[in-house]
Amino acid sequence: MRHVERYQRIAPLYDLLDLPFERWRYRALRPLLFRGLQGHLLDAGIGTGRNCEFYPAEAIVSGIDISPAMLERARTRCPRLAAGGRLYQMDVTSLAFPTASFDAAVSSFLFCVLPDPLQVPALRELGRVVKPGGLVRLLDYVRPRGSLRRVVSYLWQPWIGWAYGASFDRETERHVPAAGLELLESLFVVDDLVQLLTARVRGPRSGSGMMSLNPTPGPSR
Repeated sequence: MRHVERYQRIAPLYDLLDLPFERWRYRALRPLLFRGLQGHLLDAGIGTGRNCEFYPAEAIVSGIDISPAMLERARTRCPRLAAGGRLYQMDVTSLAFPTASFDAAVSSFLFCVLPDPLQVPALRELGRVVKPGGLVRLLDYVRPRGSLRRVVSYLWQPWIGWAYGASFDRETERHVPAAGLELLESLFVVDDLVQLLTARVRGPRSGSGMMSLNPTPGPSR
């Protein structure tokens, strides 16, 4: 099933299905996506708009999603974006924005949905629309290393695959260099299950190597 068809189907139930996770896990993590960001921002895979209340006050944010039904819910939750005409139906692997349109881009739980052949194209497109030296920040699930959580993730896999098209095995971090981005930070924010990646779009002022951004620790299960 194509992702747009899947999310058209699940959109009416999406917030209800995610409610326990949103309340006890995601809500505490979303502010980390926007730490230190300002200017023109892109929220890629905005979904039903759960990130909107955490946008920096002075930022001008645009949101994209592949599903019109998800965007309809985002219009209610993100009135500033809706009023400004800054919600767009787009595929993250083929963005219609001009090169260097944004100061930074974020996504939450998008790349765990994208199959391996789409990982580099999506990362490359985010890098294209962000200005040189700007940040791309991703929040996503990965396959846990701990024995118990690893077993639980395999038990959950059939459900999340059917409902969301998601997988714990995407290895997005591994694809960052191939997309021409410079990985600055790789941080687990929920045990070894949820990962926050920060990459920089290469440009004249880009350095090299990993750096510490003084992260705020996330909650544990």
